[in-house]
Amino acid sequence: MNTLVCVEPGQFRYEHRTPPVPAQGQALLRIRRIGICGTDLHAYEGTQPFFAYPRVLGHELAGELVTPVSGFPVGEAVTFIPYFSCGTCVACRAGRPNCCTHINVCGVHSDGGMGEYLVVPTSALVAGQGLSPDELALVEPLAIGAHGVRRAGVQPGEFVLVVGAGPIGLGIMEFARIAGGQVIALDINEQRLAFCREHLHVAHTVQATAPDVAEQLRAITGGDMPTVVIDATGSLKAINQGFHYLAHGGRYVLVGLQKGELNFSHPEFHKREATLMSSRNATREDFEHVITSMKAGLVRPTTYITHRVPFEQVQSEFSSWLNPATGVIKAMIEVN
Repeated sequence: MNTLVCVEPGQFRYEHRTPPVPAQGQALLRIRRIGICGTDLHAYEGTQPFFAYPRVLGHELAGELVTPVSGFPVGEAVTFIPYFSCGTCVACRAGRPNCCTHINVCGVHSDGGMGEYLVVPTSALVAGQGLSPDELALVEPLAIGAHGVRRAGVQPGEFVLVVGAGPIGLGIMEFARIAGGQVIALDINEQRLAFCREHLHVAHTVQATAPDVAEQLRAITGGDMPTVVIDATGSLKAINQGFHYLAHGGRYVLVGLQKGELNFSHPEFHKREATLMSSRNATREDFEHVITSMKAGLVRPTTYITHRVPFEQVQSEFSSWLNPATGVIKAMIEVN
């Protein structure tokens, strides 16, 4: 089978590999769609934590079952939860396998789906429920957003500032809206903010490079800062700046991930009696929430797809997706 390997930062290579053979408790998938996310881009750049080379990327996947699995007919369109947990650690015992102490994230800690076939645990399978391959490949990134919103405990009517209007940020905005929050999008890129206004109907957008961001936020909320701030940038500068945009008594959730240390004023944070949380991966509950929302028409994620390429052209096209000038929101790879 044809496989695309990231052999080192900035370098891909196609390799011919023998298709994997599933063992007991595993399923063989024929890959049909591969979504590109920030993790893949950061891995290609060499800025992704928890990463080693060479690695086959790809964890936003849609496929067809090749081997029979109990409860799933052969040929069924499926996706899967790409965070493989141990089931026995303190996090798993507490029902939080998304932050398992021994977690194996497909496409990060082990080879992912940038190929024609992939073997996954049967326990990770998620039924397609009639969704298209494009939609199924977008369930995972939306589940990341849904999990971040659930961590924040967004309540109806409260203002939610989402920092970063990339694919993960868009998902956070969608599920904050579904939870009843009043969404404010903050990004440095006006083109992405325009996308939020046009496709997500976000009423409030603020450009991060403006000299009066705090004043704009107060004008939107009626004088206070947002009670929820969720970062989806993975930018150290943006994360540190986000502390200044949080209301007293507010919650700050870090979905984006970067390699460095956080630096913020302890007095400013302390006087707010603020809550700081990280949000890692997602759970089956989040995946089910996403699929239910998609089937109900509450989320239409295929509007996020701005670039589409066949698998054979990924090596030549991938580096262009790092350039904001290309206008990429979500790149989708088709495997035929």
